[in-house]
Amino acid sequence: MSRRIDILGAGLSGLSAATLLASEGYDVHVHEIRKDSGARFDGDFQGIENWTSNVDFFVEMREWGLDPDEFKSDPFSIIDLIHPDDEITNPVTDGIAFRVVERGTDEHCIDQGFKRMALAAGAQIHYETRKDPSECDIIAAGPKDSSAVAFGEIFHTDHPNIVAFQLNDKLAPGAYSYLIIIDGVGLICTCLWRQQKKSSRYLNETIAWYEQNYELNRRPIKRVGGKGDFSIPDRYIHEGRYYVGEAGGLQDFMWGFGMRYAITSGVYAANSIMGANDYEKQIRSRLLPLIRASAINRFLMNRIGDRGFKMVANYWMRHQARKGDGLEFMKWVYQPGIFRRAIWPIVRFGMLRRKKIADGRTVSRMPFRKALSRDVWEPTSQAEEIGKQWKEIQRGGGGISFTETDT
Repeated sequence: MSRRIDILGAGLSGLSAATLLASEGYDVHVHEIRKDSGARFDGDFQGIENWTSNVDFFVEMREWGLDPDEFKSDPFSIIDLIHPDDEITNPVTDGIAFRVVERGTDEHCIDQGFKRMALAAGAQIHYETRKDPSECDIIAAGPKDSSAVAFGEIFHTDHPNIVAFQLNDKLAPGAYSYLIIIDGVGLICTCLWRQQKKSSRYLNETIAWYEQNYELNRRPIKRVGGKGDFSIPDRYIHEGRYYVGEAGGLQDFMWGFGMRYAITSGVYAANSIMGANDYEKQIRSRLLPLIRASAINRFLMNRIGDRGFKMVANYWMRHQARKGDGLEFMKWVYQPGIFRRAIWPIVRFGMLRRKKIADGRTVSRMPFRKALSRDVWEPTSQAEEIGKQWKEIQRGGGGISFTETDT
């Protein structure tokens, strides 16, 4: 009789582990509180980065036995990099810098692609069920707390496909905003790394900026929101259970990327259960150095405003001119060199807070920082019009997945 494996959470990390284990004959049961994989999301676009390894991530996936052709993805080798003073430059690479995928319950979404792979391998997925974590072998649940939030608007547009990334401390306090357009559907999103009242004003102001600088012919569909919980646990195996993806704190502190870490950790956990590796050692040697580097970068970004962001953008372009490839800058940013190792104790003490969480684990967590005085400003008339426009759309049935009074 095959060994039974129970997995809590039918997201990317849980389903990647389920696929590998089921394909090797394990009796795999995945338990998900939501009605479907991807139901936590609302059709928003997210990126899978391609700079934390010298191997293309889709090549890695195929080597592991996962099929990236099961979901729609759009590769990008160039972006619009928008400086805080509105200058636009273009990081570019001959390879693939990242891929954009859609999250949600539609057939082409990455969540549904991973669901199909798990089911085809023989895993059983139990939706709308609650399972005690103590009864599970792998914990792959989503975030519980908030260290940062993101708000976005999805809209129809006739603008060509594009990704624009903007460093702007006013529109996205301590962080960034971005525009993604894929096949006539766009997403404008602002990420807040400091707590704010009436945070929808940042989204309205961000939309107004993109409308003024890009010919979008924007026709709003819905607004979406999400949160990220950024923490580093003391252990990745706790009381015999493997913590993967967001449950294991495997998130990029700098830009918020998490899908590559989620899928990779699910694969590592499955291989560890099958005796092919040691999960704790794999995470500590392969992923933890990258996460620490991202936390150090976040610590530095938290302490600069637009002047510092401008320096980062300028250095990025000078680095590209020297190396001949804009992707090399992103790889350099994640290199755990002597400087980063030296300041890690300062970062851990200055930015992270020790916390014992409900399941008994102890983590070093980044709290949601308080607002600064420079976050107080009056909205532009264009942003106020955007807000009024959205209220009219909302009255007509436009969906929203966060409240206007979120802080």
